[in-house]
Amino acid sequence: MKGKTKILDALNLLLADELTAINQYMVQSEMCANWGFDRLHEAAEKRAIDEMKHAEKLIGRLLFLEGRPIVSTLNKIHIGDTVDAQHKNDVDAEMGAIKAYNDAIKLCVDLGDNGTRELLVSILKDEEGHLDWLEAQLDQITQLGLQAYLAKQLY
Repeated sequence: MKGKTKILDALNLLLADELTAINQYMVQSEMCANWGFDRLHEAAEKRAIDEMKHAEKLIGRLLFLEGRPIVSTLNKIHIGDTVDAQHKNDVDAEMGAIKAYNDAIKLCVDLGDNGTRELLVSILKDEEGHLDWLEAQLDQITQLGLQAYLAKQLY
């Protein structure tokens, strides 16, 4: 089934966002593991795996629509050198993803591609969940202080 060019382009932009997030989250996950913050390591690794699944779905949809998935494009990666900087960078990434998914969903509605819209809505819900978790972590840092928060992240 031949997809509309604007939708194929939007899917490739979303794919670049997902591939960027995978790299950002995996590096930060390993940094947390290196620092001994095992809970944060596992959480960031899980988010990276979620993003891999999103990328896989986007690639599948692009192929279904007879498009060409572009996997060689990454956006600027923002690696935090502290846990709180990582969380803030990740909030920015998730907020950008949520905006991009909402824009792409609107495009799908405007162009009558409900199959792609449904896929994007399901991924959007995951991204909103990621943002919610990150915002909760930043709230905990504010309420507990960074040192107490980090003590909770050790096993």
